[in-house]
Amino acid sequence: MAATVKCLVWDLDDTLWQGTLLEDGEVHLPDEVRKVVIELDSRGILQSVASRNDHDHAWARLKAFGVADYFVLPEIGWGAKSEAVRRIADRLNFALTAIAFVDDRPAERAEVAFHLPDVRCYPADRVLDLPDLVEFTPATSTVDSRRRREMYQAGFRREAERAAAPGPDEEFLRSLDLRMRIGRATGEELSRVEELTLRTSQMNATGIHYPDAVLRGLITDPRHEVLVVTLTDRFGPHGAVGVLLLERHPGLWHLKLLATSCRVVAYGAGATLLNWLADAAARSGVHLAADFRATERNRMMEIAYRFAGFEGLAEAPCPCATVLVPAGEDTGLERLHLAPGPRVVSTVMDVEAPDLNTPEGGPGTP
Repeated sequence: MAATVKCLVWDLDDTLWQGTLLEDGEVHLPDEVRKVVIELDSRGILQSVASRNDHDHAWARLKAFGVADYFVLPEIGWGAKSEAVRRIADRLNFALTAIAFVDDRPAERAEVAFHLPDVRCYPADRVLDLPDLVEFTPATSTVDSRRRREMYQAGFRREAERAAAPGPDEEFLRSLDLRMRIGRATGEELSRVEELTLRTSQMNATGIHYPDAVLRGLITDPRHEVLVVTLTDRFGPHGAVGVLLLERHPGLWHLKLLATSCRVVAYGAGATLLNWLADAAARSGVHLAADFRATERNRMMEIAYRFAGFEGLAEAPCPCATVLVPAGEDTGLERLHLAPGPRVVSTVMDVEAPDLNTPEGGPGTP
C-alpha cells in the first residue's frame, strides 16, 4: 500500500483554478475542485501552494474564493518549484515521501521529480480523482486529524511569537501555560494511538505500528498500560502528541513503545514523559527497560533516552531484565535500562497523570 500523503502542494494557474491570473486577469475556481480541497482537509491532509505568480495578487484571489485558509506555508513567487516544495517540507518537518505535488505543466512536474524524486507528482487533469486514491485515504480519521490544519496554523503563530520573544527559551515556554495530560486510552481514543504510531517516525522509539485490534486487547490486559498524551497551551490544543505502551513485570516496567509528535519536540515533551515515567517507577520501587530500534529518522529519540539516563542492557546487564522475553537478533531491537531515582518532571509545564499503582489511575500531578 502506498504511504499516505501528508501534504499536497498545489500549482494555481490551470490547476487549482481555471485560467492564468497574470494573463487572463479573471480566473475561475470550479466547485468540483473546491470540494476536493475541503475533502482532503477533512481527512487531515495539509495543503500548500507552489505557484509562479505575484504573491499579493494570487493570495487576494484565494481569499476572494474563500479558500486561502486551507493552504499553509504558501510559496508564491518566481523561483524553482522544486525549491518551493522543499521549503514547505522542511517547515512542516515532513519527509519528502509524504509530499505530493499537482501541476498542469509537464515541465514543472519533471523539474520537481528530477530534484525531489521522492515527491509524488500528479497532472492537473487528475485533481478530481485524488480523493479516490489510496495514498490520499488515511487509515484512520480522528478528532485530531480533522483539525490538523488548525493545529499547524496555531503552531506557526507560536513559532512567530517565540522568535520575537526576548529572554531564554525556558521563560517563553513557561509563558505558554503548557498543560500535559497523560491518560489511560479508552476505546474511543485508540484511533488516535494508532494514527500516532503510523505518522510518527522521527520520535518513534521502535517504528512498530500497533493496529486497532492489538491495542483493544492491550487496554483490557491488566499487565499493560496504553497511555495517550495530550498537550494544550494558551494558543489552543496540540491534540494527541504521544503514546506509551508499558508492560508490568515484578520489579520491572517494560516500555515497549514511546512515540511523540515531532510538533512538540521543541517543548521538551519527550523528556517530560521520560522524567514522569522515571519518577513514577522510582516511587514504585521498580526498574525500567525500554525497547529501541534505530532507524534512519529516529536518532532524536535515542538521544532522549540516553539523556534521560538509559543505558544498553548489553553493556550494563541487570538481573531485573531476566523476566523479559528475548528480543531476538533478527528484530533489530535494543534493550535499554534505567534504575531510576526521583525526578523533577518539568519546569515549564503542568503534568496531570494517572497513578500507575492503581487500576483506576486516579489523576495526580507528580
